[in-house]
Amino acid sequence: MVHHRISRDEMLMRTAYVISARGTCPRGKVGVVIARESRIIATGYVGSPTGQAHCTDPNTDCEIGVHGGCIRTVHGEANAIAFAAREGVGTGGCDLYTTLAPCTECAKLIINAGIRRVVYHNQYRDSAGIKLLLNSNVAVDEFPGELTKITA
Repeated sequence: MVHHRISRDEMLMRTAYVISARGTCPRGKVGVVIARESRIIATGYVGSPTGQAHCTDPNTDCEIGVHGGCIRTVHGEANAIAFAAREGVGTGGCDLYTTLAPCTECAKLIINAGIRRVVYHNQYRDSAGIKLLLNSNVAVDEFPGELTKITA
């Protein structure tokens, strides 16, 4: 019997998808994992700031900004970086796994957090964030294709 062992990149991307299920904006469930040497140090997902109404709360909807995105929420990358900062966990030299390529604002946070590599699974509607990361010497990898089926 041949056993297929998934790569560390796939393990961390799968984890990002699990984290995305916590998201509270129905327009985009993005999950993020920050890892050092393939060990998770922080996670984040799309959601409103602590104590604020979520898009999924009764009598609440998304607030759409001029660029078409929901402005009620904090992006998963920002939430993961903020959590690490709040807890005093350094992100310098880490890898960030995200289910959706970062926007420009999140790319700026990633650069200033010292993250060395970003792995994303799906394209964002605007590639400016990826271009900014590459111009700032952050390695960027698109996770190839579909995630493989896990068998026991």
